[in-house]
Amino acid sequence: MKPKVFIAKPIPQEVEDYLSSYCDYKVWEHEEPIPYERLIEELQDVVGLITPKGVITEDLLNHAPKLKLVSNIAAGYDAFDLKLMEERRVLGTHTPYVLDETVADLVFGLILSSARRISELDSYVKKGDWVKNDDPFFFGVDVHHATLGIIGLGRIGEKVVRRATAGFGMNVLYHNRSRRPEMEQEYGIEYSEMDALLHKSDFVLLMVPLSEGTYHLMDTDQFKRMKSSAIFLNCSRGKTVNEPALIQALEEKWIRGAALDVYEQEPVDRENPLLKMKNVVTTPHIGSATQKARFDMALKAAENMVEYLKGNTPPNVVKELRHLTEKVLEKHTSDS
Repeated sequence: MKPKVFIAKPIPQEVEDYLSSYCDYKVWEHEEPIPYERLIEELQDVVGLITPKGVITEDLLNHAPKLKLVSNIAAGYDAFDLKLMEERRVLGTHTPYVLDETVADLVFGLILSSARRISELDSYVKKGDWVKNDDPFFFGVDVHHATLGIIGLGRIGEKVVRRATAGFGMNVLYHNRSRRPEMEQEYGIEYSEMDALLHKSDFVLLMVPLSEGTYHLMDTDQFKRMKSSAIFLNCSRGKTVNEPALIQALEEKWIRGAALDVYEQEPVDRENPLLKMKNVVTTPHIGSATQKARFDMALKAAENMVEYLKGNTPPNVVKELRHLTEKVLEKHTSDS
C-alpha cells in the first residue's frame, strides 16, 4: 500500500501526475485556504503534507501522529515551529532557488515605481488631473547611479545586485551576517555596518528571513538614521519592520517614501495608514506570483516529498532540521 500524502492547495495536474506514482494523495481543490478544522481531519493518517507556507504547531502535530515530512511550497519557513518539529522528528523542506529571479524582478519594479512615482502618477492621469505638460509636480528621483543598501544578501539579494550594478550602474552597499568576498570582487559591491548603510543609501532594501533576531529589525532608530531623501523597501517578511515606526517615519518625513510587498498583518488591514499614503507603493505579497514560478515551486515541493518517500534525503531540507534526516529516514524505512 502506498503512503498517504495530503496536499493543502490546488497544484498543477502535471505535478499531481508525478506524485501519483509514489503515494496515495488527496488535494484540497479550492482556491481559498483550507479551514484548520478540515486540515487536521485530513492529517490523521498521512506521512506527508504539501502546503503553502504551512503553519506547523503542537496542536497540528498532535492530530498528525504519522506525519514525517512537511513540504513547504515556499522559500520561507518562518511558520515552522522548528524546535517542536525537531522534538517530534518531523522534517521540513522548502523551495529555494526557483523563485529568486522572479522576486528580484519585483524588487526592481518596486524600486522604479517608488522612485519615479509610477503608481501615484498612473492614478493621477486616470483621474483626469493631468492638465499641464512638463509640470515639476511629476518629478521623481533617479535610480541609475544611486546608492542601494541591501540588508540581507542571500540568494535573492544576489540577483538584485546583478540588476543594480549591470543594469543601472548603482553603487551597492550590503549588510549581512557574513561577508561575501566573491560578490564584492565580481560586482564591486561594498560591505557596510548597518548604521553606515542606512546613512549613505538612497534606497534601503530589506531582504532578511524572519527570526527572533530580525523581528522589528527596522524600528524607529533605524528609520531616523536614513536620509530624508531615501526610499525604504521591504520584500522579506512584514514582521521584520515595526510598522507604526515606519508610518511615523513617513508622516514626519524622516524618509521620502516606501515600497512594500509584505506587512505585519496579511491581508493588510484596509484601515492601515500606509494604504492612504501617496508616497507608498503597496503590492499584495506577490514576490513569486508568476505562473512559471508557482509551477516550479509546486514541482520542487513534490520532488522533496518524492525523494523522502523513496527513502532518500530530500534535496531541500531546511538547514535547522538537516541533522534529523538520517534518523527520520531510518524510521521511514522500518515502517515501509
